[in-house]
Amino acid sequence: MKGTPRHHILGLGSNLGDRADILAQAIRRIGELPSVRILAISEAVDSDPVGYADQPKFLNLCIAISCDLNPDELLAKTLEIERGLGRERTAQRNGPRTLDIDLLFYEGGPWDSPTVTLPHPRWSSRGFVVIPLGNLLQDPVLAKHPAWTSLASEVRSLSVGDQGLRAWQGPTPWSKTP
Repeated sequence: MKGTPRHHILGLGSNLGDRADILAQAIRRIGELPSVRILAISEAVDSDPVGYADQPKFLNLCIAISCDLNPDELLAKTLEIERGLGRERTAQRNGPRTLDIDLLFYEGGPWDSPTVTLPHPRWSSRGFVVIPLGNLLQDPVLAKHPAWTSLASEVRSLSVGDQGLRAWQGPTPWSKTP
């Protein structure tokens, strides 16, 4: 029996290959998952790498989806999408990758399992998440949704700065209005 559809907010990033095209393919594949509906897509940011600095720049954005999967089920599906788009997990934490999909928030509230902790434990210290997330939460679909009003207020109160972050000026082969 399927659950009630709930919102999830995901962060997507890429720093290998055609970053914009890889993100577009990931968004399309996420939207093709059974029961998934893409609700909103943020503006993208071009960002310097964090942690392991000797690698190409990232392209990051956030998306909001609605689906009847719980976070563990959604994680399994997003890991398949990462692998399908060339993601190879290595011992180098925060190293280069074609695609990284992070589950950030779940409308159902906190989630803690052996594979997923939500909210994502490091979201608020990452400008490459906070800035697109702030943009995403302004989308009319989310701005008035009661699950996200306190998060939007929290995001506005953060001062992560924008050092190493730039508005993406390149092509966006995904549609801002799903």
